[in-house]
Amino acid sequence: MKDGVNNRADQYGGTLENRCRFPLEVVEAVANEIGADRVGIRLSPFAQYLESIDSDPEALGLYMAEALNKYNILYAHYVEPRLVTSFEPVATNKSLLPMRKAFKGSFLVAGGYDREDGNAAIASGKADLVVYGRIFLANPDLPRRFELNAPLNKYNRNTFYIPDPVVGYTDYPFLE
Repeated sequence: MKDGVNNRADQYGGTLENRCRFPLEVVEAVANEIGADRVGIRLSPFAQYLESIDSDPEALGLYMAEALNKYNILYAHYVEPRLVTSFEPVATNKSLLPMRKAFKGSFLVAGGYDREDGNAAIASGKADLVVYGRIFLANPDLPRRFELNAPLNKYNRNTFYIPDPVVGYTDYPFLE
């Protein structure tokens, strides 16, 4: 979808609409097969990992939010613009709010949220749901910890995506 890596010259390249054609075709096919109420998509228009950049991420994110409405899918899960090139949030004036306003289904956000940020996002209407990745991995009882405002285990990034089936995924302690 991103113009920084999509060099195609056919119906899947060039214009924003063409670059978004393939993921929208996939959404349509999956929704037709299993039902739109069982389909969601995760998008990160602002991310710039591995040279995957877009010259206008706001337009990309907004176009997809509007186009996805045609399929009545269950949710759109967007990654915050504050997670651009690193795994830790950075200050930015960019926002998912235009995408939030455009998408008619459930709107999920992710990107470095903690308990307070997540509660504020829901309370303000910025999102319907907040997705927690790394801190949930390190805190298998995260909802309980949030409920009690208990301290969180620190995650160890060195154990992410390693072949060991135990280390880093099942060895974080629960609350007593």
